[in-house]
Amino acid sequence: MDNLTAGRRRAALLALSLGGFGLGLTEFVAMGLLPEIARDLLPADYARSAPDAVATAGWMITIYALGVVVGAPTIAALTARIPRRRLVLGLLGLMVAGTAASALAPTFELVLAGRFVAALAHGAYFGAAGILAATILGPGNQGKGVAMVIGGLTAANLLGVPLITALGQAQGWRAAYLAVAAVFALTLVAVLVTVPSVAAAPGGSPRTELRAFRSPQVWLVAATVAIGTSGFFAVNSYVAPVTTQITELSAGTVPWVMAVMGLGMTAGIAIGGVAADWNLRRTVLIGFVAMLASVVVFALTAAHPAGLFLGAFLTGAASLFVVPALQALLIAAAPEAQLMGAAVNQSSLNIANSIGAALGGAAIAAGWGYLSSAWLGVCLTVAGLGLALLSFRIFRMEAPPTAERQEPVAV
Repeated sequence: MDNLTAGRRRAALLALSLGGFGLGLTEFVAMGLLPEIARDLLPADYARSAPDAVATAGWMITIYALGVVVGAPTIAALTARIPRRRLVLGLLGLMVAGTAASALAPTFELVLAGRFVAALAHGAYFGAAGILAATILGPGNQGKGVAMVIGGLTAANLLGVPLITALGQAQGWRAAYLAVAAVFALTLVAVLVTVPSVAAAPGGSPRTELRAFRSPQVWLVAATVAIGTSGFFAVNSYVAPVTTQITELSAGTVPWVMAVMGLGMTAGIAIGGVAADWNLRRTVLIGFVAMLASVVVFALTAAHPAGLFLGAFLTGAASLFVVPALQALLIAAAPEAQLMGAAVNQSSLNIANSIGAALGGAAIAAGWGYLSSAWLGVCLTVAGLGLALLSFRIFRMEAPPTAERQEPVAV
């Protein structure tokens, strides 16, 4: 990549980061638009019971998470020998098609199908785009390359999600998702124009990637991610109805709450990355304890505006603080299949998303109130802390390979 000009490098990195921005939009915008989605796609159910309809609309979140769970390891295994630029372009094309289809589909079931298709590319994009970014930056900059792609996702939560949520509230949720599809289309063109061709990793094969699943340690760490971080998603999935029905603020306040949560996520991942390099075990334990405390604060204080904003910031910060360390543990557990490690992390996080949204919606539909999802999140976070302690007791968690020797992976 020595022949690239400085301007070309910056443009290529920005293009790859824009894809992360789009993924942050498509994953998290639904959380702020569930009432609008329920009113439009489930009008009869909404007329009978708004909480029941909103809980059903939560499948927009759950089905996307399930698509990531299926797509991330499958694509990581099947595309081990495909050049990374070509892979990224194909994944972006899939995201454009799936997102546009979900925005234009006439029924709730077809909307869910479009969401599932778009989600298949989610996890593999982070892995492949991280490799491309690291290669463009050159040797010794793998971490910086991955950070560029992740930076797009955190920027989405801080700026893009509130803006697209506001657009959806003003012009309808379909307009919001057409805007997200446009972001993916713009990214595809930008990658095509600016990103150079990069070969697949030498020696990569489906068999090598799938070998990661032979490790019991991988399975236990993945379960820790899936259960432990689902507490955050039980809170995050129902921010909109908590804001309007519990705190009794206007729908226009929802984007601001999500922006504050995005600010917390941005701060959390920045601090968590440094902490993970300091001490993996302590970072995981501190992270889960902080997440537990933040969800309790949210559940106890969300009825008051100040408590709502404080709880949103703390839950966002604590949830992202722990993610880099959990990713590092998966790398350590599967050092020869780091693309699959990234895929397993994405799958586990989206299983968490699915668990949090589905169980939180079930609690709300049972008549326990919108804050019942937060109290459920407390229980899930405690379970994740227990699994982390168990994994540390059973396995000796070695530090992951250094940045110079490891293949880039993404959170």
